[in-house]
Amino acid sequence: MDLAFSPEDLKFRDEVRAWIAEAYDQDLRQQMAQSKNGYLDKAGQVKWQKKLYERGWVAPDWPVEYGGPGFTPSQRYIFNMEMSLAGVPTSSPMGLKMVAPVIMAFGSPEQKAQHLPAILRSDVWWCQGYSEPGSGSDLASLQMKADRDGDDYVLNGSKIWTTHAQWADWMFCLVRTSQEAKPQNGISFLLLRMDTPGVVVRPLPTLDGPPDGQQEVNQVFFENVRVPVAQRIGEEGKGWTYAKYLLEFERGNAYAPGLMNALKKVRRIASVEAADGGGRLIDDPEFRCKLADMQIKVETLNATELRIFASRSSGASVGSASSMLKLEGSETQQAITQLALEAVGTYAAPFVQDTWAELRGETNEPRPGPDYAAPVAPAYFNYRKASIYAGSNEIQKNIMAKLVLGL
Repeated sequence: MDLAFSPEDLKFRDEVRAWIAEAYDQDLRQQMAQSKNGYLDKAGQVKWQKKLYERGWVAPDWPVEYGGPGFTPSQRYIFNMEMSLAGVPTSSPMGLKMVAPVIMAFGSPEQKAQHLPAILRSDVWWCQGYSEPGSGSDLASLQMKADRDGDDYVLNGSKIWTTHAQWADWMFCLVRTSQEAKPQNGISFLLLRMDTPGVVVRPLPTLDGPPDGQQEVNQVFFENVRVPVAQRIGEEGKGWTYAKYLLEFERGNAYAPGLMNALKKVRRIASVEAADGGGRLIDDPEFRCKLADMQIKVETLNATELRIFASRSSGASVGSASSMLKLEGSETQQAITQLALEAVGTYAAPFVQDTWAELRGETNEPRPGPDYAAPVAPAYFNYRKASIYAGSNEIQKNIMAKLVLGL
């Protein structure tokens, strides 16, 4: 694996940096600095994604024939790294990175024509209907029924932990179309409009604060919801195959660039905050050892991601390696938020539930401590979910034991 960048690559890096400096305006920077989870509200995310779309960079992993930029592997790496190091808003993955590859691989020509251009333009918002109460990591046990009635399926049941369902126009959803076969063979993959009669979205408050502009997860209820059969992806009963394909993209994303930026923030905090024995925290030997250990983890993960993603350029699938990336990436995410919590110390104790209230002019109460402290504790609590979503880390270990070690 050759990590030396060519003159063309370095020119592209400078182009990306110059574009970020212009496009990433002060309003977006202020919101991101106070984000508890790396996202903006819907308006902010759409604003950013449309800027990327206008530049032709909103879907760096898409094939050119569907509107992708045609990046080389090194350009893709440079682009993702520069975006992460700049701390730009995280693009919603549900449409661009999750359902779009499934539609490309298994959708009908009509489905591709209907959905892919709208996803690329960020004209529609998607959410994922996978987990159910009692069916999370054991996804094959899902029970939400989809009974065939002529040209429609009739859906009854609920989905849970549905990220940004309150904003979504469409959902990609796993449903049970048969109870007779092996559990995995009775699942189908549907696309459905969220304004369909019988769909109800209710928020699920999380540890990082009550429902507000940064609320993430919801429970979605379905009562006699009619979905046309034409909105099914592929064959009936093959949804498990399509779901596993999608999970490779959900689990197999690059973690290292974002972790480098998160670690940079911890260093910035530590360079200002005082150590227990006096002096700056960044000069404390014990804390420096923790930073060094975390840096080694991130660099190791980065090298592994480079090796895996370079193989994709030759057409290889991420496959079971996505479980390894998800496991190591999520555990390192959690460890860095814990290190950030240690760095801000007592300033994290006055828990700020709505870190955007000042930006919206909705409070005149002074915050205790510096501005950078307010999102640290909410982010720490928010990222406790990282080892659970996209299949718990225990499930990832089982996958690796079976598919990699042959146990």
